[in-house]
Amino acid sequence: MGAAVVKAASPAVLEEAAALLRDGRLVAFPTETVYGLGANARIDTAVAGIFAAKGRPHFNPLIVHVPDMPAALELAEFDDRARRVAARFWPGPLTLVLPRRADSGLSHLVSAGLPSVALRMPAHPLAQDLLRRAGCPVAAPSANRSGSISPTQAAHVANSLGDRVDLIVDGGSCAVGVESTVIDLTTPQAALLRPGGIAREDLEAELGPLVLSTDAEDAPKSPGQLLSHYAPSCPVRLLAERAEPGEALLGFGGTAGAVLDLSPGGNLLEAAANLFAMLHRLDAEGWQGIAVAPVPDVGLGLAINDRLRRAAAPRG
Repeated sequence: MGAAVVKAASPAVLEEAAALLRDGRLVAFPTETVYGLGANARIDTAVAGIFAAKGRPHFNPLIVHVPDMPAALELAEFDDRARRVAARFWPGPLTLVLPRRADSGLSHLVSAGLPSVALRMPAHPLAQDLLRRAGCPVAAPSANRSGSISPTQAAHVANSLGDRVDLIVDGGSCAVGVESTVIDLTTPQAALLRPGGIAREDLEAELGPLVLSTDAEDAPKSPGQLLSHYAPSCPVRLLAERAEPGEALLGFGGTAGAVLDLSPGGNLLEAAANLFAMLHRLDAEGWQGIAVAPVPDVGLGLAINDRLRRAAAPRG
């Protein structure tokens, strides 16, 4: 891992960072909570690059950052509850999980294949400026290697990620220092998925009692847990060398006879970028099953195979 590129925030640096984001590159930037590792949420390979840089073992849903309400309304469906809490707490350390608009143009990787999207409008002025300049929704988990401490200074990002990120915008220390509160508004009763920078009591003053993800067996789960709930409507068979009658073969590395190939050249980043979109496409085509060729269990292959095992798990 080489040295990180760290530049003090300025109009010119923010413009450079915005251009990198539009081009599908990775940029770390400060928010009021922690530094985020940003990528254009509409470019599959850019979003896949987040997982590769972080060494993230699962394709968990990512929070998409927007500068204002018009940008948010392009991506998700807002009911009265969502509009109410957004009006009170945005911009700020609150993430809303909402039904994703069919015409949002967001990468399927952002939502880990789910029909929802997690949105946040950060309050940090540099984050606001960067998002406006970029002109695209930006997926941005914390800018650190998976499992390590969340970064609240540019130096933390540099030490953790090095040259895995194209540019680190140094905007000083983060004011809040803990991640955003996440609430799920895709269900009739709002649910608290993650405590964070907005107090539960303040949210309940607007929404009434919040369900906790551990309150009941059928309570909404955190985004990482919701991942296991999504699977194609047809059975998925793993480690397949060929398709059985009625099956579509999803290949890797140029698999002979594949209907679709995650990466004909065997590139795991490309395979990760294509995974959810190709599963959706095959599912919509009405096959009796999907047979998936082996994918190497290294690097991003670990996350790809984790997702495939969940898709292939017995249906309850």
